[in-house]
Amino acid sequence: MSESERQSEQRVDPTWERKLIERLALESVVEQRRRRRWSIFFRLVGFAYLGVLAFALIDWSALFNQAEHRKHTALVELSGVIAPNGEASADRIISSLQSAFDDKNTQGVILKINSPGGSPVQSGIINDEIYRLRALYPDTPLYAVVEDICASGGYYVAVAADRIYVDKASIVGSIGVLMDGFGFTGLMDKVGVERRLLTAGENKGFLDPFSPQDPRQKAHAQQLLGDVHEQFIAVVRKGRGDRLKESPDMFSGLMWSGSRSIELGLADDLGSVEFVARDVVKAADIVDFTQRQNIAERFAKKFGADLGESVAGALGRVGMR
Repeated sequence: MSESERQSEQRVDPTWERKLIERLALESVVEQRRRRRWSIFFRLVGFAYLGVLAFALIDWSALFNQAEHRKHTALVELSGVIAPNGEASADRIISSLQSAFDDKNTQGVILKINSPGGSPVQSGIINDEIYRLRALYPDTPLYAVVEDICASGGYYVAVAADRIYVDKASIVGSIGVLMDGFGFTGLMDKVGVERRLLTAGENKGFLDPFSPQDPRQKAHAQQLLGDVHEQFIAVVRKGRGDRLKESPDMFSGLMWSGSRSIELGLADDLGSVEFVARDVVKAADIVDFTQRQNIAERFAKKFGADLGESVAGALGRVGMR
C-alpha cells in the first residue's frame, strides 16, 4: 500500500490505529502458537529418541528368559573372534553360561559356536569355566554345536563340552598358535627413514617392526608359541580322550570338514541346535541366554576399535586363529 493510499484510508477510517494494533496483536498470537507447536514437536521427538534409546539398552532377552517357566534347552552363542570386550569375550560367554546352568528349568545347555578363534587366554578361561560348571551341575549336560567354523580358539572352547556336534560341511580344527606382525625395514631404507629406538633392557624392543629381526628374539618368540601350542594340545587331549585318533597332521594347524572331523575324533556326530535340543536333550523348547552388547557398548567399541587394531597390528599379537 502506498503512502497516499494509507493517508486516504486514514481519512476514510478514523479507527485505523485500533485496527492496526489488533492486526499486530493477532499476528503476535499466531506466531506464539506457531512457536509453541514447534516446541511441542521437538519435545516429542526428544522423548521418542530417549524411548528408543532406552528400549535398545534393555536386555529384553534376559527379561524374557527370567519369565520362562517351562522345561527347556538353554542356548548360549559364541560367535566371532574370541577377544576381550567383544561379543565373544570370556566375561560375556561365562556370564551367559552361568545363567543358563543356574536356571532350574534348564535340561541341557547348547554352546553354539561359529568362531575362527582368537585369544588363547580368553579361550582358556572359558574352557576352565565350562569344566567347573559341568562339575557343579553334573545332571546338566553341555553340548557344543558347530555351525560354519570352529577353529583354533573356538575349538579350544569346544573340547570342554560333553559332546561336539557339527554339520558335514563345518570347518573344524586349526590346533595351532600364531604370532603375526609386519616388518618395515626395507621400505624405510628406500624412503630414507631412520629408526631411533632407545630401550632399557636389551630385549625391550622385542620384535619391533621397524628394526631388523633379531635371531635370538625370533627363537624366543618361537619358544613362546611352542609353549602355548603344547598347552592347546594338552587341552584337546583332555577333552577328547580316547575318542581322538591322533595323526601327525592333527596338531599342525590344519582344518578339516565336519564329516572328516568325526572320523578323526575331533567331533562326535552330525547335528544342529534344533536336533540336539529335540533328540539329545529331549527338551525341544530353546531359551537363549546369550548376553549381547547393547547399542551403547557397540558404539564405544566401534569408536575405539580402529586405534586399538592399528596399534596391535603394528606390534604383533599372539592368537589362536
